[in-house]
Amino acid sequence: MSDELPAAVQRRDFDGAERLATRGEPVYGEPTDGAWRAWNPNRSKLGAMLELGMDTGLAGGETVLYLGAASGTTVSHVADFAGPTYAVEFAARPVRDLLETAESRERLFPLLKDARKPETYAHVVESDVDVIVQDVATRGQARVALENRQFLADDGRLLLAVKARSEDVTREPAAVFEDVREELSGGYEIVETRRLESYHADHLGIVARPL
Repeated sequence: MSDELPAAVQRRDFDGAERLATRGEPVYGEPTDGAWRAWNPNRSKLGAMLELGMDTGLAGGETVLYLGAASGTTVSHVADFAGPTYAVEFAARPVRDLLETAESRERLFPLLKDARKPETYAHVVESDVDVIVQDVATRGQARVALENRQFLADDGRLLLAVKARSEDVTREPAAVFEDVREELSGGYEIVETRRLESYHADHLGIVARPL
């Protein structure tokens, strides 16, 4: 458990409730307080991991590869406190929103690419990124993490949100999570796992280091 938040992420009061917040242009209708905007953990797996005190290792200023950026809800917060942030998203419609989000964030680089095919963006993403954040709703989530490991620095971290229902809707989530952990151990040392149930049903948060 870690209560340390990255630099430029604070707990601030919004309408009488203390919430995580970053400084930046609002993106998804979140409450604001001056330059600060609330980070909703119910709409962000990484936000949930931070709220639950997982040891993400994030300090601020990191180079980030974000897999499964969608329309930018979470990656916009990441780009508020991180360094260069490469945001990979496969679907064209959310990438249009992502491009809009990036207009006010000079460190955010949207990529219309498939996270299952890292060779298609290897020429763009710098090597030795500090962090891979992965939130990809597809089968083979461990395989995606293993295939993108090539971008991660030796002392980097993987912050993975595993969606059990994307792997197999018929199996118990606990069994799916066990399979993902086992496959992941082929290329990563798992540092911490935590069910994200209080914010996201049938999701597991994983912090891992490359072997």
